[in-house]
Formats: sequence, C-alpha cells, structure tokens
Amino acid sequence: MTEINTTPELTLQQEIPFALVHGEAFTQLPQDLYIPPDALEVFLEAFEGPLDLLLYLIRRQNLDVLDIPIAEITNQYMSYIDMMQDMRFELAAEYLLMAAMLAEIKSRMLLPRPESISEDEEDPRAELIRRLQEYERYKQAAEEIEELPRVGRDIFEASAKGPDLTVVKAQPDLELKELLLAFQDVLRRTDMFASHQIQREVLSVRERMTNVLAALNAESFTEFTTLFEYKEGRMGVVVTLLAILELIKESIIEIIQTEPFGPIYVKTRQHVHES
Repeated sequence: MTEINTTPELTLQQEIPFALVHGEAFTQLPQDLYIPPDALEVFLEAFEGPLDLLLYLIRRQNLDVLDIPIAEITNQYMSYIDMMQDMRFELAAEYLLMAAMLAEIKSRMLLPRPESISEDEEDPRAELIRRLQEYERYKQAAEEIEELPRVGRDIFEASAKGPDLTVVKAQPDLELKELLLAFQDVLRRTDMFASHQIQREVLSVRERMTNVLAALNAESFTEFTTLFEYKEGRMGVVVTLLAILELIKESIIEIIQTEPFGPIYVKTRQHVHES
C-alpha cells in the first residue's frame, strides 16, 4: 500500500491561486472558460523582406556570406516560413519567391555535375551572395544614418520668450542755469534787431502773461525760444521772460527739457484748461 505525502508544505503549494478576479482567488480553471484560437498571438522578430531574413539566419550562426551552406540555410528558411503560415501570418509573395529560389539553388548544389560542364561555371549561389552583400551595405548605411542625431528625437531646440520690457526714459532735471543759457541765446538774437530809435514803450507783465498763455496749450509743447519777439528788443524779451517766470511761479505753465543741453519746451498745465 502506497502512502500519499500530505505534508503542510505540499498542501499549501497546491492551494496557491493562479489568478485573482475582483478579489476572488481561483485555484482551478473554470469548466465553462472559452479561449478563442486567436486570443494569443506571438510576434517574432520583424523582417523587412526575404533578404533580411536570410541575412539574419546567416549572422545568427556566424556563417560566411561568401560560403553559404545552402542546404542548412534553406531548411531554416523553410522552417520559418512554415511557422509563419501556422500562425496565420500573411506572407508576401517575395518570401515565397525566395523559398523557390533557395530550393532551386539547393537542388543544383546537390545534383551531380556532368563532366562536360566546365569547372569555371558560375557558382549557383553567386547571384544570391551578390544580392545579400548589396542588401547588407544598404542596411548598414541605413543603420548609420539612423544613429545620427535627429532634431525632435535626440536634439530639441530650446526657445524662450523674453519678458516684455517697457523702457521709461527719465527726463533730466531742469536747472535755472539751463533756462538762463537759453535766454542768453534769445538776447543774442535780439541784438540783431537793435534799433537806435528812442521812444517810450509801455510794457505790462500781466498783459504779456496773457499773450504767453494764448500761445500755449496743454496738448502740445512749444519751444521756449519761440515765445519771444526779437523785434521788441531787450526790453520786450525781458518782459516776456518775467511773464514766463511769473506763470511758472503760479503753477500755470511748466517747462520741460527732454535731454541734457537740449531745447527747452513750455506748455500749460492740464488743470488750468480743465478749470
């Protein structure tokens, strides 16, 4: 009588589930389980054509391309074709054409050669070897090109948008010295219209202030030197200067200089027109 070993280790090993479905352990296959014939498909190495398959079979066994054991390679090639047909892969016509070519070369290599045929006759494998060598050169060149750095795969262009910078040009402070230098230029131009006629002129600073305001506006700048009438002589331009200084003092007008030693501009303040 034979005793059955029912050790805890064996029992534990037999109870290990082979699958968990929604948390439920399965230790036996369901009786009503249906597995379609095409549920599992194994994809072997993909080849780009019959020459690629032949080259793979040759290189895998470290064979010499110039001395191919045609019988062995043909058997391996046909085995691969049969395997692909069993797995219901669609074979291209070129694979079947290569199989026929290998069968022909194999038969020519196996059949005895008549003595009448010269020994210099071309080897039946010569055309196949030539095609394999040419394909290998193109394949090697394609692999070298594939290894070259490629934009979008190995090299990525870096780009960054710069921040929007608003440059604010600071206006220089206008000093009284600059104003006096500009007025000095006005006086020099006044001397060009100097007259020897002596007459009494009544010049009012208040009236000149009104004239200056009439020539200015808050929307545009007026050059400082254009406010003077050189024909009035020194007395006239002095009164105009006093009127401008008085308007500045009362904050009715403002003077601006856009750059050092640049021209001086005058305009009325905005609130004057609004009032």
